[in-house]
Amino acid sequence: MGLYGEGIVILYLLLTWSLPASRAAAEARGGQAGKESAAVSSLSGISLQEAQQILNISTLDPKEIQEKHDHLFKANDKAAGGSFYLQSKVVRAKERLEQELQIQNKASNSEEEAKTT
Repeated sequence: MGLYGEGIVILYLLLTWSLPASRAAAEARGGQAGKESAAVSSLSGISLQEAQQILNISTLDPKEIQEKHDHLFKANDKAAGGSFYLQSKVVRAKERLEQELQIQNKASNSEEEAKTT
């Protein structure tokens, strides 16, 4: 099959295994917010868990996300001998965590509106 063909097969297997698992985990977190989180994971190509691991974050605190992003982005600067690939992963992780914060804020606002009506 050759190296290229084997790489495609491996990529296919990884995607078919990881996407349903990330969707199921996000939906298990609950309701509409879980479904939105699963959709974002599918579209962004990075799960919430992976983004948290990349930035070494356990809670979704915007200040901590920004601090970790800035530190890792500078540490992996190509001019300092770093890697553009790793910088890209750091940026994607930050974007994914920010998307999750928006989903959670939207869900909490919806819950508050439901309580007041």
